[in-house]
Amino acid sequence: MVLALAIAAGNVLLPEDGSEATTVTGQAGVTPGSLLLPGRTEEVEAAVKNLEADTREHRREQRRLRLIDRFRPLPAGVTIERLEQIAECESGGDPRVVSSSGLYHGKYQFHPDTWRSVGGKGLPSEAPEVEQDYRAGLLLARSGPGQWPVCGA
Repeated sequence: MVLALAIAAGNVLLPEDGSEATTVTGQAGVTPGSLLLPGRTEEVEAAVKNLEADTREHRREQRRLRLIDRFRPLPAGVTIERLEQIAECESGGDPRVVSSSGLYHGKYQFHPDTWRSVGGKGLPSEAPEVEQDYRAGLLLARSGPGQWPVCGA
């Protein structure tokens, strides 16, 4: 990780002969402790891109885990398996889908008024999938499967 951070800071290049990098000081433009690894600009740029991609992926994963913590557990008596059955029937399980009429949104094809009635904000199709699962669970616990006349039966 230290090497990766040094690469990201632009202080590291690998020697062309494959030998180990050495710490140098006293050269113009080189700070004490910098590693000079000349001639490998493309490799450094690739390593920086990989580090940036890993960082973005890590942030996405952390956000996903925070959402799960926020919207789980499901209400008593509601299982994710039951919700998945409803979602598969309603939308093919697609959390971003909008009905052809534009009236129903998301994985569970919520009407915006129904979405708001279970605490949702904005449009369901724009909410994270885990929030859609949670709010569908609230609706199922509160009102039963009749909220999805075809798919809830």
